Amino acid sequence: MPQDHRPARLTRVLLAEDQGMMRGALALLLGLEPDIEVVAQVGSGDEIVPTAVRVRPDVALLDIELPGCSGLDAAARLRAAVPDCRVLILTTFGRPGYLRRAMEAGAAGFLVKDGPVEELAVAVRRVLAGETVIDPALAAAALSAGPSPLTARERDALNASVDGATVADIAAKLHLSESTVRNYLSAAIGKTGTRNRMEAVRAARQQGWL
Repeated sequence: MPQDHRPARLTRVLLAEDQGMMRGALALLLGLEPDIEVVAQVGSGDEIVPTAVRVRPDVALLDIELPGCSGLDAAARLRAAVPDCRVLILTTFGRPGYLRRAMEAGAAGFLVKDGPVEELAVAVRRVLAGETVIDPALAAAALSAGPSPLTARERDALNASVDGATVADIAAKLHLSESTVRNYLSAAIGKTGTRNRMEAVRAARQQGWL
């Protein structure tokens, strides 16, 4: 009778990725590792915390660009809801601001998607062991770029500006006065060195500040 060489305790992984083909490929490849089991797959940020509470993963692999809440926002909520779960951010966009925000949200690792799956499996094991795993080139870029100049409220105002929202729309969404929203937007435009709020949104996204 053949022996089962799989370890007695598998590392339980939750995978959050909005592109179905990428999500399926990652789940398949990680599932081939003898000590890793993908116990849940989700396609939106809003599903991450409820699913993690239900399945109790050891490690959550989160994309940043997700419908609903972003992987960075979900990471912070996940840390509060399932504190034993280690978070590894996996993204196409290696932006220095994203790395800083990921670390502030309590993520244990940050990798760019273009690496081989073997490196991802190693990263899963390392964060589970208590290590912090960061793409070296991105770490260097983040150190040279410095922190985001935007306050939390200025980020909120810019995030609410997408899709042509008016100042009144933003004020209602954030439960602020219109004059306060204008002040936040004006400050964000000044800090990003842009001419209007849509340019400010683009510039802040390019830096990973949003």
